[in-house]
Amino acid sequence: MIWILVAMFALSSFLLFCAVLQLLFLSDRRLKNRMNRLLELNDKKKLGRKKFNLLVRMSLYKQTVRERVLTKKKSARIETMLAMSGVPLKPEEYVMFQWICTAFCGGFCYLLFSQIFLVPVGAVVGFMLPRLWIGKKRKERVKAFNEGLLDMLTTVIGSLRAGFSFAQALKTVVDESDGPIRDEAETVLKEMQYGTTMEDALNDWKERMPSEDLDLMIQAILIQRQIGGNLATILETIVQTIRDRGRIQRQITTLTSQGRLSGIVIGLLPIALGFVLFLIDPHYIGSLFQHPIGIGMVVAGFISGMIGFVLIRKITTIEV
Repeated sequence: MIWILVAMFALSSFLLFCAVLQLLFLSDRRLKNRMNRLLELNDKKKLGRKKFNLLVRMSLYKQTVRERVLTKKKSARIETMLAMSGVPLKPEEYVMFQWICTAFCGGFCYLLFSQIFLVPVGAVVGFMLPRLWIGKKRKERVKAFNEGLLDMLTTVIGSLRAGFSFAQALKTVVDESDGPIRDEAETVLKEMQYGTTMEDALNDWKERMPSEDLDLMIQAILIQRQIGGNLATILETIVQTIRDRGRIQRQITTLTSQGRLSGIVIGLLPIALGFVLFLIDPHYIGSLFQHPIGIGMVVAGFISGMIGFVLIRKITTIEV
C-alpha cells in the first residue's frame, strides 16, 4: 500500500513538473505576441489604393520597356555599365529615367526661353545627363577601388601565408573591407559558389572593373594557376609594382601641372573675356554675334581654342 502511494505521489509530481515546464518554456504565448506584432506592422505599412495602382503601373511600364525597347544585346550593355558604376538600377529603369530627363529638360528649355527650336537642344542635353552621371559614378567607383586595392592585396597575402586558399582569402577581404572592394569580392565569391570556375569569375571581374592594377593582379593569378608557384610571393611583387606605378604617376602629374593649367586657361580665357566685355558694353560685343564676319570669327576662335585644348591635353597625358 505504501509503495502504491509513493508511486502515485511520484507520478503526480512528474505531471505537475511537466505542466509547469510547458507553461513557462513551451508556451506559444511569445510566438503569438511576435505574430501579432508582425501583423500590426503590416497593417501600418499597408499601401493605399493610389500607391498600389502606381506601383502596378510602374511595373507594367518597366515590363513594356524591357520587352519592346530593350534588345538582349542592349540590355546586357546597359547592365554592364550600371554594374561598373555601382548604381542599383535595372536596364529598363535606366531607360525610363533617361526618357524622363529628356522630357523634363526639353520642357524646361521651352518654359525658360519660350523658343520652340531650343526644345530639341534641351532634349539632347536631358538624354545625355544620365549617361554623364553614370560615367561620373563609374570614375569615382574605379578610383575608390584602386585606392583600396593595395589593402585588399595585403589582406590576401596575409591570408595566403596563414594557409588559406584564395577563395578563403577573398572571404577575409569581404569581412574586413567595405565599399567597392567588398562588393566586387563578394560578387566573385558568389559566382564561384554558384559553380563558375575561378578563371571565369576573375575574367568577369576584370570586365566589370576597368582597372589596370586589377588586370595585372588577375593576369598574375591566372598564370600562377597554370604554371604553379608561390601566389603570395607573386602578389607581393604585384603590390610593389603598383606602388611604383603610383609614385611615378604622381611625379608625372606634378611635372605636367603647368601644361594642364595652360590648357584650361586657353579654353576659358576667351569665354571669360567675352563675358567681361559684355558686362562693360553689351552693344560693342553684340555686333560680334550679328555680323557674318563676326560670327565666322567666333566660330573660328572656338574651333582653334578646342584644338589647342585637345593638343595640350594629349601632350600632358602620359600613361604609366
